Amino acid sequence: MSEPDTGRGLLPRGVPGRLRTLVLVSYALIALAVLVDLTTGPNTTLSPVLACVPVLAGAGSRSPKVPATAGVLAAAGAGLLALANQEVPLAVHLATLTAIAAVTLASMANAVLARARERELLQVRTVAEAAQRALLRPVPARAGPLRIAVRYVAAAAEARIGGDLYEVLETEHGIRILLGDVQGKGLAAVETAADVLGAFREAARTEPDLARLAERLDAALAHRPAGERFVTAVLLGFPVGAGPAEVVNCGHPPPLLRHRSQRVTALEPPGFAPPLALRDLTGEPYRGRSFELDRGDLLLLYTDGVAEARNAAGEFYPLAARLATAITAQEPDVLLGQLLADVRSWAEGGLGDDAAVLALRREP
Repeated sequence: MSEPDTGRGLLPRGVPGRLRTLVLVSYALIALAVLVDLTTGPNTTLSPVLACVPVLAGAGSRSPKVPATAGVLAAAGAGLLALANQEVPLAVHLATLTAIAAVTLASMANAVLARARERELLQVRTVAEAAQRALLRPVPARAGPLRIAVRYVAAAAEARIGGDLYEVLETEHGIRILLGDVQGKGLAAVETAADVLGAFREAARTEPDLARLAERLDAALAHRPAGERFVTAVLLGFPVGAGPAEVVNCGHPPPLLRHRSQRVTALEPPGFAPPLALRDLTGEPYRGRSFELDRGDLLLLYTDGVAEARNAAGEFYPLAARLATAITAQEPDVLLGQLLADVRSWAEGGLGDDAAVLALRREP
């Protein structure tokens, strides 16, 4: 990861396009003021406007040399205007040079401070990326007869880690898959996600029953201190040999099964089941549902960052309909690329929440 652009010249590259236009207009106004000063005679001066030059040059720059150079140029311009306006009191010219010097020093200090803060942010983001790699391990591209792909997208460009979670494990009881979404955001959500993944990685290898596995995850979260987060989740189980697959839904949006005919069905749970950590409040058990994943069928798991993406009219993204018509790829990784591009196109203002999507396909 490279460091932020420090900027060079009076229009540093760190300034976005629209702001660059504003800076250019400001320079034009200063140039106009200098031209008016030169044409109005020796009795008046507009040289104090040159104190704005270091500020404009420092906009978006992380190098103190940029406002320093601009300050020298502004001081030279003020000196030329002083020669052209010799009937203006000397105190006015001295005040102009003092203002230019003060503003230049302040702009240099701001550039140094901004560079230090961006380096600190870079370090924090690097640590966050390392934490995410430790928390969300890469899933295998192939597990048994399944081809698998997963993507995680943060709602904010600066974010690198959140409360969405996923895992794929090959165990003696079959292939176990988890995808979930922690309620809330921030470090508390990340901590809860780590607890869920830790409990899943241990219990998935020892618990043969998928519904009982969900109960163990619920119990692990319920024993956390009061006031902690709950987690919506979907658990999948694929047997070692022949036989149907199983899904247990813990208050999560239902997976979507796309058949080879492009028909899409939602794997609705057989009954209401609460999110993990809330089963004691409802007393409802977790129930498994069997389903057939035929060769060529594709299954999509997702968090509400996808399902609740809204367009300009406030309409939710029609995930099932788009998966049946517009998202045509067969390979899981290609399909997820198409899906996320389609979601971004739908939600013009960007995703309102983090999104994790996992696609798997039974190979022929």
